[in-house]
Amino acid sequence: MEARVKGTPSPDLITAITHLHKAIGAGGVDGGLLSLVHLRASQINGCAPCVYAGVAGAKKAHETDERLHHVVAWRETPFFTEEERAALALTEAATRIQDGAPGVTDEIWEAAVDHFSAEQLNAIILEIAMTNFFNRINHTIREQAGKSW
Repeated sequence: MEARVKGTPSPDLITAITHLHKAIGAGGVDGGLLSLVHLRASQINGCAPCVYAGVAGAKKAHETDERLHHVVAWRETPFFTEEERAALALTEAATRIQDGAPGVTDEIWEAAVDHFSAEQLNAIILEIAMTNFFNRINHTIREQAGKSW
């Protein structure tokens, strides 16, 4: 499959994305956890370039291969903390909102609130939204894996 769009995005678009990433970074959430959130949403959406970038980002944050290989099956493994599980559950629920999926239930929300401050939750939610945003763009333009922006 060949990418549909060649070239670089507009400077205004890059500036807007940069500001959103700064807001996420200012939320006080560990970068490694944000990489896991990004990776899990991208796995759900089947976005190869974002899965690639998510793994690359997680490795920069010193994530292990063992954990990265098991993000897709995080519920069935002993490799993740309760805090990480709360973030991954929130990621899945916020990403899977189609076709009558329940979305973020009170139980999932309360688990997240138990582990994160309001500022951290805002950062995680924005990371989930940004990942889903990029996943949809990449599907539309057929972006190929292999880049880490």
